Amino acid sequence: MPRYEFRCRACGATFEVNRPMARAGEPAPCPQGHGDTVKLLSTVAITGRGGSGSGASSAPAGGGCCGGGCGC
Repeated sequence: MPRYEFRCRACGATFEVNRPMARAGEPAPCPQGHGDTVKLLSTVAITGRGGSGSGASSAPAGGGCCGGGCGC
């Protein structure tokens, strides 16, 4: 089940809620009882080395965030 991170605007607490994706947009009350919360954008980073240790990169050539077209 996906985990969503929220922050309370009243007290600043950050907390997580496990719920189905169908309920992702629903508000979540703060554990301290406050109702003014906002869902945070979570990012996932996956790093590591692939291959057999030969030093070859497992990243695709010419990639980047948009396929290399934006110069980022």
